[in-house]
Amino acid sequence: RMAAAPPSYCFVAFPPCSKDGLVVFGKNSARPRDEVQEVVYFAAATHDPGSKVECTYIEIEQVPKTHAVVLSRPSWLWGAEMGANEHGVCVANEAVVTREPASESEALLGMDLVRLGLERGATARESLDVIVALLEEHGQGGNYYEDGSSCHAFQSAFLIVDRNEAWILETSGKYWAAEKITEGVKCICNQLSLTTKIDAEHPELRNYVKSQGWWNGDTDFNFSEVFSLADDHLACCSGRESLEKQGGDVSAQTMIGVLRDKDSGVCVDSESFLTTASIVSVLPQDPSFPCVHYFTGTPDPSRSIFKPFIFVDDVKLVPKVQSPSYGDDDPAKKIPRFQEKPDRRHELYKAHEWARSLLESDQDKGQKLMRIMLELEKQGLEAMEDILTRTEILDPAEVVDLFYDCVDTELKFFK
Repeated sequence: RMAAAPPSYCFVAFPPCSKDGLVVFGKNSARPRDEVQEVVYFAAATHDPGSKVECTYIEIEQVPKTHAVVLSRPSWLWGAEMGANEHGVCVANEAVVTREPASESEALLGMDLVRLGLERGATARESLDVIVALLEEHGQGGNYYEDGSSCHAFQSAFLIVDRNEAWILETSGKYWAAEKITEGVKCICNQLSLTTKIDAEHPELRNYVKSQGWWNGDTDFNFSEVFSLADDHLACCSGRESLEKQGGDVSAQTMIGVLRDKDSGVCVDSESFLTTASIVSVLPQDPSFPCVHYFTGTPDPSRSIFKPFIFVDDVKLVPKVQSPSYGDDDPAKKIPRFQEKPDRRHELYKAHEWARSLLESDQDKGQKLMRIMLELEKQGLEAMEDILTRTEILDPAEVVDLFYDCVDTELKFFK
């Protein structure tokens, strides 16, 4: 049996389940325990005709214009586990196992497709179209982990969200199906979840599965049943109940609470995997309000704080949540890959490591520090709530240093 996919969780809540006309998105990224995630911003850019872009393993054609993006990503790869763009599109991926073995040959990773979808799509549907076109052209494959001793390859599922709608996109090789969501609460995890409600699909999908003998065409076409290995396409989502219990009140704060929940399994802390980073995004359905994206940039959301980011021109870069760059000397870029593992810890990660050891060694001091940190987070959430309920238009100068200042303050408390 293939290796288990890391148990990440992605959520979206739409009004009336969520507060005040806001779409709320969240993801816990479960990855190998010692992997570092960084938070990086790339400004919008124009590119010369014929230029290429170097993804994690392969080079592909660049497009004339890429949107500004903010990403949370394992710092050895090009793509991202999750992120957002300047147009209020959010994308997160899940590694999934299907009855079709994932390709070990190097192609696009699911994480590369997250970033490509954000850089090239101004709506959720556009991002979906970008991802499936690239899948058709280049395929998916290659090692999901920075591991020189064995290849861990998976298929991909995506949650793609904008101010108006969300798409759940599930793939196996280059074949795919997608469901559109405009209401209620949805959760995706590391198992296939699409059943018979399919709103878009690969044109050859049904012919392909018939040719494989996986479906005879006489019954309703159920994507998870056709593509899952065994009975692992059952309701996987422990976090969904906690969101549904909120009634019509899902907010950034409640989403953060769900992501912090270890008892439900949403916050992963196991022998092999850890929630190495988290994101919560709030997308007002009224386009005159800005979207707010909260990142931890550190592992274990129950011991991390969510810091807000808003897209504005000339947003201040935050080197303290960026991992050191090794350029062409990076063992992830040399063939054979991953022959050694460089130290990828950024400044915030190191400070957070110290704080975690304090929590473990000195309960009182640790608890006190955590209380201060949560108070700091609360102030950030309240300031953002104020921005999302005011009548006057946001002055970009007010938030240009927002994420920078939050990271800076967090570091000061740790010191």
